[in-house]
Amino acid sequence: MPTWPRRVEKRPILTKRRKFVLVSLLLSLGLVVIQRLPIEERYGAIIGFAVASYFLTAWSLLSELRGSAWLTNMILPTFYPVSVALFYFLLPAESVTRWIVTLLFAISMYGLLLTANIFAVASIRTIQLLRAARAVGFLLTVLSAAFLYHVIFSLRVSVGIVTPLVFLATFPLVLQGVWSYSLTGSIKRETGYATVGAIIITEIATALSFWLIDIPMASVMLSMAMYVILGIFQHDVEERLFPRTIQEYVGFAAIVFLVVTGAVFMRWMG
Repeated sequence: MPTWPRRVEKRPILTKRRKFVLVSLLLSLGLVVIQRLPIEERYGAIIGFAVASYFLTAWSLLSELRGSAWLTNMILPTFYPVSVALFYFLLPAESVTRWIVTLLFAISMYGLLLTANIFAVASIRTIQLLRAARAVGFLLTVLSAAFLYHVIFSLRVSVGIVTPLVFLATFPLVLQGVWSYSLTGSIKRETGYATVGAIIITEIATALSFWLIDIPMASVMLSMAMYVILGIFQHDVEERLFPRTIQEYVGFAAIVFLVVTGAVFMRWMG
C-alpha cells in the first residue's frame, strides 16, 4: 500500500513571545522618537503613543482576550508606556540617562506583556505563575501612578486642575489592579473599589496642593497611598484581609507620612 507523506504543521513565524519582543521594541522606538519632536508636538504624539500601545498590546494578546479583558487587561499596558513617556520629559538631558531608561522600559514592557498574557489566560482557565504576574502588575501599577503623579504636580497648575487629573490617573489603575485579583467578566464590584480608591487619593492630592511640598515628596506620598489602598483592596478581593494585614499597611503608611511630614516641616523651618 502506498504511504502518504505525513502532514507537518508549520509553526507560526510570529509566536506570542516574539510578538511581545516586537511590541516592546516598537514602543521603545516610539519613546525615543517622541523625545526628539518639538515640545509643542510631543503631547499630541503621546496621545498617538497611547493608542498605539493599546492596539499593539491587543494584537499580541488577540487570541486570549475575552469580554471585559478588552478593557481591564489593557489598562496597565496602555498607562505604563504613557506614564514613562510623560516622565521622560523631566529627566536630565544626558543621552546616557535616557538610553538607560529606554533599555529599562523595553525590558519592563516585555515583562508587562507576559503579565497581561497570564491575566488573560487565567481569566479563562487555571494557570501557574499567576501570583508572580500579580506581583509584577502591582509593582508596575504603583510605578505608573508615581510617574503620573510626579508629572501632574510638575505642571504647577491650580488645585482645580490637579484634582480631576489625579482622579483620572488613579481610577483606571485601581480598576485594573483589583481586577487582576478577581479576573471576572463583570467589573461592577471592581468599579466600586476603583471609585473609592480614586476619591481617597484625590482627596490626599487636594490636601497636598496646599502644602509647601517638593514635587518628588508629593508623588511619594500619593504613590504610597496607591500602594496601601490597592494592597488592601486586593487582599479584600482574595478574602485574605486580616487585622494583621491592615496593621502592616497602616504601619507602612504611617512611617512614610512621618518621614515626608518631617521633611516638609524642616523645609518650612529652614
